[in-house]
Amino acid sequence: MKIRQFRRPLSGLAPRRLAAAALLAALPGFLALPTDAFAQSRGGPPRNSGPTEVGVSAVSRADVPVTVELPGRAIAYQLAAVRPKVGGEITEIPYQAGSLVKAGTVLFRLEDETLAVDLAAREVDVTSAQAALKGAQATVDRYRKLSGSGVTRADLETAEVGLAAAEAQLGLAELQRDLAQLAVRRTEIRSPIDGIAAITPFSVGDTVSQGQADALTEVAQVDPIYVDVSESRARILRNQRSIAEGNMQRFDSEGIARMTLETGETYDQPGQILAPGTVVSATTGTIPIRVQFPNPDRQILPGQFVRVTLTIGQINAFLVPQRATSRAASGDLTAFVAREGKAVEVRLTEVGTHQNAWMVTEGLEDGDALILDGLSNLRSGAEVTTVPVEIDENGVVQDAGAGPDEGAGDGADSPVAPTAGTPAPTAPATTAATAAPTPGSATAADAGATAPTKPNAATDGG
Repeated sequence: MKIRQFRRPLSGLAPRRLAAAALLAALPGFLALPTDAFAQSRGGPPRNSGPTEVGVSAVSRADVPVTVELPGRAIAYQLAAVRPKVGGEITEIPYQAGSLVKAGTVLFRLEDETLAVDLAAREVDVTSAQAALKGAQATVDRYRKLSGSGVTRADLETAEVGLAAAEAQLGLAELQRDLAQLAVRRTEIRSPIDGIAAITPFSVGDTVSQGQADALTEVAQVDPIYVDVSESRARILRNQRSIAEGNMQRFDSEGIARMTLETGETYDQPGQILAPGTVVSATTGTIPIRVQFPNPDRQILPGQFVRVTLTIGQINAFLVPQRATSRAASGDLTAFVAREGKAVEVRLTEVGTHQNAWMVTEGLEDGDALILDGLSNLRSGAEVTTVPVEIDENGVVQDAGAGPDEGAGDGADSPVAPTAGTPAPTAPATTAATAAPTPGSATAADAGATAPTKPNAATDGG
């Protein structure tokens, strides 16, 4: 039997099979579409779309104050422990704890009846001695008139000896009377200095004794007030060498010490270094440094922990915001500058920090347009257009106030704004070491330095 083969015409294919065939035929052309066209179809920017817009700020050298921040503890300017000089029972405590008292203010009163009786007895002794002296003087005067006529020379000498003894007895009686009067006065225990009187552990009715070990109270003078800090002797020596080599200039000015309270607030009264210590600690390798601050409002109290910023010198350097820098694999500090319309990566030599900026001595030139914003995926040699920006004290990049058309040119011709953080005489900076004063002088160069701060964590605006 012969089998017949029937062919279905192409026009008879089902519609879905025709669609599949058309899709397979168009697939090679679809895969060959340019990447840029695909990116544009997704709404993204095409590759090689033109120069990258970056925010820049001009840099220039300036004298930057070099400071060091050290932890410290407040110490009373004067501290007097009040103890009784006579014994007795406490009858009154007229002062209020924590109040400001003047020198001579009565703090305690003791029972004085026994001492008053002793004083009365001593006054009687004085009166008796005065009478005896008067009699002895009369005897001597009479014997002198009768000398040679019934009074022998021996009798006169005996009378004169009695007169001398009477004078001595009067002097002794007066001395004992004065001591008794002093004891009575000492029943009123007074403040030896101006200051703040502390709480007393004693109360009315307690009996105290002369020269006891336990103080009745303490009076602290807190205006002015001391703050004691310590710094490494090794870092002081390094800064002494830096000054000697001319890398850092000594800072000669008033108000070279500033204090920060526990709340982070800066104390508004500047201080001065009195003197560095002369002995290095055998356990820590540090020396003590005492700083004095005015304290008219008693805002600082003894025992309070604070931080002291000491200005030890100044360095001529560029201020480069930390957010504009990064570390290379080698550890070198790098940044980008805009030159002739291109981004150029430069390696920087830093000697410390100033607020949120590195103090850079090498790697930049005056007037360089430092790139602060638009650093994401930026590569050396990339074409850029510049927009003037500035950084506020919090490290946030802001528009420098340029118009919309300004900053559209290349990096060499575009106007740029000064770098934020231009040094001021009172602005703190930090270096890797501190200097010590010349012998006989007490300057802030006796303080060391802390390690540079970490770069600002704010992300760039690119």
